[in-house]
Amino acid sequence: MAIKAIILDWAGTSVDYGCFAPVEAFHSAFQAVGMNPTIDEIRAPMGMGKKAHIAAMLHEKPHTEKDIDEIYSLFESCLFEGLAAHTDPLPGVVDTVATLREMGIKIGSTTGYTRAMMDVVAPGALEKGYAPDCLVCPEEAGGLGRPFPHMLWRNLETLQIASISQVVKVGDTEADIREGVNAGCVSVGVLEGSSMLGLNQVEFASLEFDEALDLLSIAQDNYKNAGADFVIRDFAALPALISSINKEQKDRNHA
Repeated sequence: MAIKAIILDWAGTSVDYGCFAPVEAFHSAFQAVGMNPTIDEIRAPMGMGKKAHIAAMLHEKPHTEKDIDEIYSLFESCLFEGLAAHTDPLPGVVDTVATLREMGIKIGSTTGYTRAMMDVVAPGALEKGYAPDCLVCPEEAGGLGRPFPHMLWRNLETLQIASISQVVKVGDTEADIREGVNAGCVSVGVLEGSSMLGLNQVEFASLEFDEALDLLSIAQDNYKNAGADFVIRDFAALPALISSINKEQKDRNHA
């Protein structure tokens, strides 16, 4: 069956190039309790629900639920201070989403952000031309954020998609890919602007050619190791990928 819906992540996939809003907030929150995690340690669980993210960062350290709640409260405060400044759509997103809709594809979305956080992000993105047809946050799926598939499945209900085989999940973290894998749909990792790559636009543009290729190759391998079916260089590559998937399915059905 042809692809009928694409389920997009937010920060690092459709908005907030490099996924910096949560990175900055996590860093400030952990520093406030006397810890100084590396950026790699902060990014490793990216895409999960935020309390689960904190628990993952603390898993090798003695901690209690109270510790997680304390860091989460600090994280939330730090995030809301700067969240509105991180709602710009990534290059190509607005035009590509328009193209996908012309192809008859619905645009869903899932996120590691809470609904209160998305009440800042979504209106900011809308002002700049991006709005999906559906948005599901962890608390609207029984608190089961990524890598659980329940947010994705809730999208299918709202978008009235008949089969998981008609769905493609697109994201920029390992948790995004595992969400798609666990849901049973095609999973796609996007490289440029991703948390997986972890660079802002200026940093990426300033890379030497060979250095960029090396970093892109590492990120691609990480996506593949998480179970990605495809990895694309940038968001604008999505329509061609969807057309290719549809053609392959059609050819297989007529074989």
